[in-house]
Amino acid sequence: MKARTRRRWVHTVTTVSTFPRAGLFTEDAATIARTLASERVSPKGITSGLRMLLFFINRAGRGLSAARRAELLKAKRLMQEMIAKRRGARRRG
Repeated sequence: MKARTRRRWVHTVTTVSTFPRAGLFTEDAATIARTLASERVSPKGITSGLRMLLFFINRAGRGLSAARRAELLKAKRLMQEMIAKRRGARRRG
């Protein structure tokens, strides 16, 4: 009996946002965070870039090496800090 292949929902995801440049997720955390936070890549704001990063981390899953996963999670923390700073500045100003 042939094993049934598991269909993944992720291949059907479409987006109207811009795409990060090829190879971005192989760079260091600071570069990833800075690029995804930019208006050019995330015209709807930094949270859109954070969602792109989380989508990539979840999509890659077990295929990521421990070092690459750690670097991506560091980029995630950097982006969360950027968001917190912007929210704090907005409340004060």
